[in-house]
Amino acid sequence: MCGRYALGIRATFVRRQLEEHGMPVAEAPDDDDVRQTYNFAPGYHGLVYRADVPDHGAGHRDHEHGETSEGATAGTEEATSLEDTGEKKYKLQVMKWGLVPFWTKRNPDYGSVMKTINARDDSLIENRGMWNTMKQRKRCIVIAQGFYEWLKKNGGKEKVPHYVKRKDSQLMCLAGLWDCVQYEGSEEKLYTYTIITTDSNAQLKFLHDRMPVILENGSDQIRTWLDPKRSEWSKELQSLLKPFDGELECYPVSKDVGKVGNNSPSFIIPISSSENKNNIANFFGTSKQAAKGKEEQREIKEEKIKVNRAEGHREGIPGEDRCTVDEPRTEDNAPMPASRPEVLAQGVKRERDEEEDETEGKGNNDPADESATHVSKRKTAHPTPDASPSKPKQKSGGRKVKSATSNGTGLKSSPAKARNGSQRITNYFNK
Repeated sequence: MCGRYALGIRATFVRRQLEEHGMPVAEAPDDDDVRQTYNFAPGYHGLVYRADVPDHGAGHRDHEHGETSEGATAGTEEATSLEDTGEKKYKLQVMKWGLVPFWTKRNPDYGSVMKTINARDDSLIENRGMWNTMKQRKRCIVIAQGFYEWLKKNGGKEKVPHYVKRKDSQLMCLAGLWDCVQYEGSEEKLYTYTIITTDSNAQLKFLHDRMPVILENGSDQIRTWLDPKRSEWSKELQSLLKPFDGELECYPVSKDVGKVGNNSPSFIIPISSSENKNNIANFFGTSKQAAKGKEEQREIKEEKIKVNRAEGHREGIPGEDRCTVDEPRTEDNAPMPASRPEVLAQGVKRERDEEEDETEGKGNNDPADESATHVSKRKTAHPTPDASPSKPKQKSGGRKVKSATSNGTGLKSSPAKARNGSQRITNYFNK
């Protein structure tokens, strides 16, 4: 079984690699349309290489479920035109992993799709079953860098992930089948695929008893498998589905690959490699290497801060010079601006303007009121008849200024004479 593989490269790179091996690509998707991940799981949209044929596949079109005679005629004319010209075109296309047959009327549940991520080679021998139409007319190559398999240890209690790739590090071309479905009430077409598996070769027997069918890049095997003129299943096609006889590399990798959604280039690096951060030997590096690593991280962090500040000013956000931090609570994991430190608001004393003075001060010339409103802050907090009134401040114009906190309700009686022992200490030093 093949339930996880790696595809962390761009579509343009895949196209270039195929063309270098004599596999022409007349059409290819944009890089942004393909999911690039080192942990490719069922349900993701991957890259498929196939003959450029109609949605019904190679050869003449049969009268399928619910199809009108006009649709069948149009498909037959298109296929006949292809055969007459003898022109063969191939393309890269984005498809969803987990084949959904063309006769499906409604979107299947996840459990049903998981059953069609692989197709056993021995299930294709007889001309019957759900794969019958696809194996004759809709064959393809699934592009991968390599695939993962889990080695069971301690009676199945422990599973150690292993990564399998070509020893020459070339692309891995996996034999597959594709189909196109259009659900009832929907105008969109969905393209899906499955990966064909066979018995494991001698090198991988220790790991699992099954492995995906791997075809040699640019070989006659691939040309035969994808030939759009072959619209009937044959022993020759069946004979292509065999264990890979080339050289492969297989080694244990990080267990983090076991969780769908995790993604890292380190997933395809041997766990024992010096390049892998999970290698315990790398933890005990020399102090010089550790210091160098910290210095590089510091420089990278500073550079990110500079870039984020530049972006903030470029977007026209006044004063936005904050760096960004990863915010795990956001669904899209988008980096969020770092929060600013809170600034405590400082109290500002408000002065009464002249209009308020003129309005509220007219006809109110009681000296007791004026003296009561010019007491110091300590005396205002705890008013006492023993406090001595302070002299009112003068503006440059000779006008008296009253505090904004005064409401004109000061004590009208004159301060009482202090008894012995009750004087404020400030009065003692003023003597």
